Amino acid sequence: MNDSSKIFDRLTIFICIIGVLVMATALVGAGRGTAASASGGERTTVDVGLTEFAITGELAVPPGPVSLRVTNNGSIPHNLAVVDGPSTPDLSPGESTTLNLGELDGGTYRLLCRIPGHESSGMAASLTVGEGSTEPGPAGHGADYAAMDVAMTESILEFPAATEGRGNQPLDPSLLVDGTKQFEITVAITPWEVEPGKIVEAWTYNGRAPGPALRVDDGDRVSVIVHNELPMGTDVHFHGIKLDNAMDGVAPLTQPLIEPGQSFTYEFVAEGPAVAMYHAHHHAQLQVPNGLFGTIIIGDLPLPTGRVIGGREVPPNLEVTTEIQMVLNDAGVIGYSLNGKSFPATEPLVVNQGDWFVVHYYNEGMQIHPMHLHGFPQLVYAKDGYPLDEPYWVDTLNVAPGERYSILVHATEVGAWVWHCHILNHVESEDGMFGMVTAVIVEP
Repeated sequence: MNDSSKIFDRLTIFICIIGVLVMATALVGAGRGTAASASGGERTTVDVGLTEFAITGELAVPPGPVSLRVTNNGSIPHNLAVVDGPSTPDLSPGESTTLNLGELDGGTYRLLCRIPGHESSGMAASLTVGEGSTEPGPAGHGADYAAMDVAMTESILEFPAATEGRGNQPLDPSLLVDGTKQFEITVAITPWEVEPGKIVEAWTYNGRAPGPALRVDDGDRVSVIVHNELPMGTDVHFHGIKLDNAMDGVAPLTQPLIEPGQSFTYEFVAEGPAVAMYHAHHHAQLQVPNGLFGTIIIGDLPLPTGRVIGGREVPPNLEVTTEIQMVLNDAGVIGYSLNGKSFPATEPLVVNQGDWFVVHYYNEGMQIHPMHLHGFPQLVYAKDGYPLDEPYWVDTLNVAPGERYSILVHATEVGAWVWHCHILNHVESEDGMFGMVTAVIVEP
């Protein structure tokens, strides 16, 4: 090979290397910066991360074509949507996609995750186009700490706040001539005050969320008449009760859909003990979070009395002074709530020092909720209505969707003891305390 050929080959290799470097630079610049758009302008692409529960990234861009490269860095599915604009599909953990927003003029665009409960947990942000910066973020990113202190104090001092309506209240049955206990429930969309001044159009049983608390004895013949005043069909599934298949409440498999204006009667012989719930099964992703849930108890669960459990004695002559049902929710128009109410409208439990009380937790939401009671351990003695052979003490109890847990508590110390979900953004925000918080007040 002569010298001129060698020079030509080296020049060719050099030109190829330069081309590769230019291409690589363009690709790297697309992560934040610009690339040519179809309209001839420069496209800006920025990385946006989704986690439990936040939307993070460099959310300030120049006007023009904009794309968001969205990655789910969390451990559960998330999506990203622009209010009144496009949305990504639900992304599994670790999954990424690019959301093309088109040509954006200067202004502020609201971003959120549309999975129920995620926006109120903190998955909301602003994309600023043009001059300006993003809204103040959490601590360390421009937060007004003094204002946050005031908001938290003021929100706590409002507790307990009065609101219209009270869910989960006992419904007395009619007694038929053959001894059947008959309940009537009307399903409708009605106003419901979740917290002071926040009135939503909830999907309710008898105008309440949760619906009426039903209670019968082991062996009772039971009839539940359901009248549908919704704009769509519905059904009722009795979750955690032994039933004939025809009464399972799954339209159209076990029954016809209860169309608007129609009624359906569920009939069964109660077999207990059972700590169960009832809720819609037809389009449950819509109807249940928005309020179509209630509780039903059959008979009495045996208490683990006269035993030493975890080094603590449970007296043989124990008397329960109070028994309550606590329904957990985290989605729909009601959102993070206890028995259909958000703090400060949640109802405290008031007992006397030395009292023993029972709580039945029901999770009708879409997320797990670790329920933590300050001051006293919780003795878990039944799960899903089944008595445990080995009860155990906890201070925080995970309750997953669809689960029920029964606990026994001894109120030994006087004071106001906070009681809340321990996923902290289910109970607190920069605007103060909200959601899944209440208290046990122990009086002398």
